[in-house]
Amino acid sequence: MRNTMRNYKTYIFTGSAIMVFVVLLVASPVSFATKDVDWHFNGTVIEACSCPMFCPCYFNTEPALKHTEHGAEHFCKFNMAYKVNKGHYGNTDLAGVKFWVAGDLGASWKEGNTEWAIVTFQSVTTDAQKAGVATALSHIFPVKWKSFAVAEDAEIEWKATEDRAEAKLAGGAKAHTILNKWQGIDGKTGVLKNIAYFAAPRNNGFKMMPNEIETWKVGDKAFEFKGTTGFMITVDMKSDDLTK
Repeated sequence: MRNTMRNYKTYIFTGSAIMVFVVLLVASPVSFATKDVDWHFNGTVIEACSCPMFCPCYFNTEPALKHTEHGAEHFCKFNMAYKVNKGHYGNTDLAGVKFWVAGDLGASWKEGNTEWAIVTFQSVTTDAQKAGVATALSHIFPVKWKSFAVAEDAEIEWKATEDRAEAKLAGGAKAHTILNKWQGIDGKTGVLKNIAYFAAPRNNGFKMMPNEIETWKVGDKAFEFKGTTGFMITVDMKSDDLTK
């Protein structure tokens, strides 16, 4: 999404770690105070969506127009498989935490409203780590989901090389994403620089890797796309950024 995402309001949460995440992303906008908790999030995502390369959502407020059996409609159905490289939430270490977000940005997010999302944490993720991730994501993705759910924890496989990246949720039974290198100059992977990733203030560039497949296999929101947008990117954000 374009830089105007930075101007959208963020959302607060209370209660247990699971309910925290639900309230955080579907409640009405309110002030979100984090001054008493120091946090840092640095994570790399294997990401793919239904838009053709490269996803126009990072330059506009609506996705590509897709032709379906129901006619033509705008949507951006995505899978995000995250691995936290380093970070903390208070005294809680976030390094190594993995989580998966599947969803659809919907037809338009001009007003900051998006369609649906489902998050799944890696098995053995603690409540404190979930709260830390939720806090960071509320600022990286400052939108309001029409529908949001937290799934039961599941195993997440995450691996990446210069040429290929693959992520599986529950061994691929729930979701699966494979990305392959898009060759740039001198045989190196093409990288798109100086473009914002949602509201994160820092990233290392979009490493272009069109998907071989991106699929979400759960419930009535299941989808599958091949040959559409895929990339890897490392994003970084800290609680100190909120005061700048």
